[in-house]
Amino acid sequence: FCFEQKTFIFTKQIVQGKDKHTMKRDSSLVTKAAITAVGSYVPEEVLTNHDLEQMVDTNDEWIRSRTGISERRIAKNPQHSTGFMAVKAAQNLCQNNHIDPSTIDLVLVATITPDYQVSSTAPYVATQIGATNAFAFDISAACSGFLYGMSTAASFISSNQYKKVLLIGADKMSSIIDYTDRATCIIFGDGAGAALFEASDNGFGFENAIHGNDGIGREYLNIQEGGSLYPINENTFNAGKHYLNQEGKTVFKYAVKHMAETSKKVIQNNALTAEEIDYVIAHQANKRIIDATTNHLGVAEEKVLTNIHKYGNTTAATLPLLLADFESTFKKGDKLIFTAFGGGFTWGAAYLTWNYDYQN
Repeated sequence: FCFEQKTFIFTKQIVQGKDKHTMKRDSSLVTKAAITAVGSYVPEEVLTNHDLEQMVDTNDEWIRSRTGISERRIAKNPQHSTGFMAVKAAQNLCQNNHIDPSTIDLVLVATITPDYQVSSTAPYVATQIGATNAFAFDISAACSGFLYGMSTAASFISSNQYKKVLLIGADKMSSIIDYTDRATCIIFGDGAGAALFEASDNGFGFENAIHGNDGIGREYLNIQEGGSLYPINENTFNAGKHYLNQEGKTVFKYAVKHMAETSKKVIQNNALTAEEIDYVIAHQANKRIIDATTNHLGVAEEKVLTNIHKYGNTTAATLPLLLADFESTFKKGDKLIFTAFGGGFTWGAAYLTWNYDYQN
């Protein structure tokens, strides 16, 4: 599939019977898209492992040893929705970087917990932040949402359709978690992160990506009822079928396999070695998944950035929260590998060269 002016060339390959989509660039034709600013928001309320000990049959040592999580943020105020957090992250980005929201051309919100089922969250966010000239839409790819959004943002920039694209990953996972289910309530937290993409002026930016998917995944990670297949009713509500459900062992196996494979392929496609990678920006699903994935890559432990211990798994927000937390660490030209895996199943990896040096 080719975009306008052949800016991007997409090839579809069949890999072990599964669809894999690879985005390659013709360097003579593209305008590279670079991240020029980041922002974040997490709720003030902290839910610790010790708090969870009072709620379900678990303990701090068990949670930390199996997930790497010590605490997570929870938006307890009912009005502090995914949209609210996305707005806060966008405002943080704009205020800290002196960006006029009216100059933003496109707002993307990656989320699986939109404020409403019918009304998209992104248009609301654009209106609330004053991005009055922006086109806006949501992306639903679970934990891979921000990664998919990076390719989407880069496509719009590189095709010269838009100059400034604001990509936000935001999820209020506490709204779909059963806090009597110790298999899920220990893992997830709430938060939002944002990144601004603009045309690169120094040759650094989004290089390329590989994305994959396998529809078998919806059997192992889902919300069983409440969609069009099984609409919610009183019986399903009382049975808790509207909460997140996952088969942890299967998800773990698929996540490690596909995050490692696509990351390796991206590294190979760009003629890189593990030693040349400056940082790995991996979805913060579980510390054991992160460790297993990066061990396959042969990347040194100090290059693998983590904040799962304080936020838990914030789904579409994990990647941009890492960018915001470690912004001061990055140097212009740093080589970053992004990778994620989410419900569906969805997965992928991307290569990006960092665009700027941090200035406080």
